Amino acid sequence: MNATQISFPGQKHITAAYARIREHIRRTPVLEMHGADFVLGAFPLFLKLELLQHTGSFKARGAVTNLMFRDVPPAGVVAASGGNHGVAVAFAAKKFNVRARIFVPSVCPAAKRQLIQGYGADLVIAGDRYADALEASKAWEGESGAMPIHAFDQHETLLGQGTVGLEFEEQVPDLDSLFVAVGGGGLIGGIAAWYQKRIAVIGVEPEAAPTLVRAREAGRPVDAEAGGIAADSLAPKRVGELMFPIAQKYVQRVVLVSDDQIREAQELLWKSARIVAEPGGAAALAALTSGIYRPRNGERVGVLICGGNTTAVDFSR
Repeated sequence: MNATQISFPGQKHITAAYARIREHIRRTPVLEMHGADFVLGAFPLFLKLELLQHTGSFKARGAVTNLMFRDVPPAGVVAASGGNHGVAVAFAAKKFNVRARIFVPSVCPAAKRQLIQGYGADLVIAGDRYADALEASKAWEGESGAMPIHAFDQHETLLGQGTVGLEFEEQVPDLDSLFVAVGGGGLIGGIAAWYQKRIAVIGVEPEAAPTLVRAREAGRPVDAEAGGIAADSLAPKRVGELMFPIAQKYVQRVVLVSDDQIREAQELLWKSARIVAEPGGAAALAALTSGIYRPRNGERVGVLICGGNTTAVDFSR
């Protein structure tokens, strides 16, 4: 299968991709809890811990899929990232022994910069936001001939991220709803392409970076605000062109959460389950802990905890 020829990834494409990449990724666990654990109500709650994936986020899936499905030139690969995608591309490049140059904005946390360099990739800081790093990466692509690996607007990336949905359904086959954080939309696009309305897929965005909300209002991807506590992972300026028709067809709704609500979700994850999630990783849960979404009694709710690259815990103490 040539993923670049797929205009609309579906279950068969994601299944085929999973068969090829599964030996290079982790099958992340699902933690079964209850709404009452967070004082939310009487409903089963299932947290898929994708922060335990290689590189600390789901991004490893898309990065590995790109390197396995595409022909990498001698110049290697190049990527722009707020942090996690860059870590994932650096990881995949090391695994498959190819060169990688990663462009990140100044908001990229030190923990993620260190991981990128630790995998042996060249790290370049370019501008203040993801959009700045993306422009710089395009310039390097033209100069060097390196293969770009887009964080979300790439067929192979969507396929890789869609394998999260495949795994989650195998682990919990009877979910009613699933909450997914949205930045550029590669994750929710891949997951929605997998489920295709068989459950309610609900996007969660920071109020300071409402990329999919703005796109749905306009009927197409448009620029949105790009700030907030999760700016390094959920503020790419606009959603991808490839994911948008998938979201329009298969994402039931999108809700917005504040920075304070994201922080509260991080704290509750730690207090209730000893899980340390970065802001973007906890954003999906914030839709529930804030009360913005109130599940009905008995509703089987899934939440993707998608990233844990943070230095929030200081073990030196």
